[in-house]
Amino acid sequence: MATYAYKILDSSGTAKKGAIEAKTETQASEKLRREGYTIIEIKEQGFADKDINISIGKMVKPHELAMFCNQFVSILEAGVTVVTALDMLSEQTDNKNFAKALKAVQISVEKGDSLGNAMKQHPKIFPTMLVNMTIAGEASGSLETAFRRMADHFEKDHKLKSMISKAMIYPAMVLAVAFIVVIVILTLVVPSFSDMFADMEMDLPKATQMLVSMSNFVKAKWWLIAIVIVAIVGAFKLFKSTPSGAKICAQIGLKLPLFGDLTIKSSAARFSRTLSTLLAAGIPLIDAIENVANVMTNNVVRDGLLDAKSQVARGVPLSKPLKDMGIFPPLLVHMTRIGEETGSLEQMLDKISVFYDEEVQNQTEKLTAALEPIIIVLLAGIVGFVVLAVMSPMLKMYDGIDQMAE
Repeated sequence: MATYAYKILDSSGTAKKGAIEAKTETQASEKLRREGYTIIEIKEQGFADKDINISIGKMVKPHELAMFCNQFVSILEAGVTVVTALDMLSEQTDNKNFAKALKAVQISVEKGDSLGNAMKQHPKIFPTMLVNMTIAGEASGSLETAFRRMADHFEKDHKLKSMISKAMIYPAMVLAVAFIVVIVILTLVVPSFSDMFADMEMDLPKATQMLVSMSNFVKAKWWLIAIVIVAIVGAFKLFKSTPSGAKICAQIGLKLPLFGDLTIKSSAARFSRTLSTLLAAGIPLIDAIENVANVMTNNVVRDGLLDAKSQVARGVPLSKPLKDMGIFPPLLVHMTRIGEETGSLEQMLDKISVFYDEEVQNQTEKLTAALEPIIIVLLAGIVGFVVLAVMSPMLKMYDGIDQMAE
């Protein structure tokens, strides 16, 4: 996926500019034209000329969107107008970015624009899926139902992300603490023993020599270590920001031991739940697949779904490209095929999403259980090496004293 900068005219003749992700420039242009824009200029962005977006405040998180949708439904059901509801919600939210966007949407609606089109002007705040659901809800006269479905979707998506974050936080924190402890040992503890080792006038064991050398290097070259770490992190981010780098990282993410299964099952849960929600709102299958692809965090899965969209547009059943992707579990593919054959795709996807939500929870628990002994063994190895390196020369010295006494 590449990023293309564009300059366009909307239906009112107002000039706008921004950026859009697509495989090719033609695909980006087609997407903008489908949304009713007239293209003035479009070109691929390089790394050096990408927009740097620095925003004050927090971006909108899934649980904030879920709360917004629930509150919006409650206010509308109480007989309050859309404009008043937006005004009330913009005043009570703590997220400054969200509040500004809601106020801008309120002003647009007051001027006669539809809620969906007004929300579309703020793509960094309102996800495409929410915008499309809003447009569909307005067209069918079921706006409250659309927002209720989106509230349920965002709540489940937040729960899914929380489970995955929980699996990552524990090992990350333990490894960070281990790194800090090692640095403290090398810079503070070992130097206090170094003078004693030097006064022993004896050949130090290999482990002790290695520990002392590491301590001296860290104390003398700490700045070099910091530069190397920053350079590695920067190089990785730069590599991941390129289309080929993002694809390679996504492929590795699907094949990593322990983490790969979690990525696949979380993608399966998100795919089935999102597609079911969109189909229930009356969104056409082709548009729904594109929306689902855009919410996928793994680039390989995203590209596979965009290819599936193209095949479905040519009349191929969705289950076939899903199978050809070789990513999703066979159960998801089989249930999709059954749903297509029986005309109950939405219901089948809803059931399979519940199943994979539970699978993600189970996989998270398995991952945490598997990482705990690995981390314990790693920490035990570090502590054991330090103890061995410190105690070996002392034991050797005591043996020499005992032999002299005899």
